[in-house]
Amino acid sequence: MKLVDLLHQAANLEGKIVAVAGANDREVIAAVIEAVKRKLATFLLFGPRDEIEALLEKEEPVGNYKIIQARTKEQAAELAVRSVHHNEADVLMKGNIATSIILKAVLNKEYGLRTGRVLSHVAVFDIDGFEYCKIVTDAGMNINPDLEQKKQIILNAVEVANAIGIKMPTVAPLAAVETVNPSMQATMDAALLTQMNRRGQIKGCIIDGPLALDNAISWEAAKQKNIESDVAGKANILLVPSIEAGNILYKSLVYFAKADVGGIIAGAKAPIVLTSRADHAKSKLYSLALAICTSEITASPKED
Repeated sequence: MKLVDLLHQAANLEGKIVAVAGANDREVIAAVIEAVKRKLATFLLFGPRDEIEALLEKEEPVGNYKIIQARTKEQAAELAVRSVHHNEADVLMKGNIATSIILKAVLNKEYGLRTGRVLSHVAVFDIDGFEYCKIVTDAGMNINPDLEQKKQIILNAVEVANAIGIKMPTVAPLAAVETVNPSMQATMDAALLTQMNRRGQIKGCIIDGPLALDNAISWEAAKQKNIESDVAGKANILLVPSIEAGNILYKSLVYFAKADVGGIIAGAKAPIVLTSRADHAKSKLYSLALAICTSEITASPKED
């Protein structure tokens, strides 16, 4: 599976609706227009009507969108989240709005998108030299996850992997070394997650760790260290030990490796596209496609 394949997969899913909170953003509108042209979804655009209309007119859109007036960013977030809560939309997307504002609405007890699960960031990278995409988690939500949180982060990533056609993903809990060291918590957690998987406490995937990054993605590196594993050298999901490690790996792939990426927040009632304002329209488009595909797993009937 490559990111371009997600565009075709999403286009084959009919009737998907995306709610955009704060749609008055040039890059967001560019992604929306391209998504409409590719018949990925229709859009509910929440925000200042005049600003959104001006951007749409300049970009010469192809329709399939509805603008809902919102005077403030807080109102745009609330209305967009409510539309997903009431099954009027399948995906939530962040536009020209602070992450803290949209997450406050997502976590609202009355109309939010809570499920009782940990929310985690799942990024799918298309990297030159690799036949298949790599999934990195969690590079954007959980600062220093404990063992239980890491378990839920894995399950969220497995759900996304399933949505893009990886039925039994291999998971590498990353650490600086591939041996268990009581002084390095990441290695201890990795070993425990591996044992939990083998005992059936974490299902739907194959976990083996701790693994250093080279051993997780390179069969040659694993062979040099005599590591025999169902995961080493062919990990689908890279579980980072902390947000710092995830952030550095994420940005290294984007800026050094020039990798394409699509990312979502998983664990809510519906997938959330929470890209950075620095992300270009192509990244937002891939993120939309990823969210649309993932929404098939979390789908529930929309209200008439």
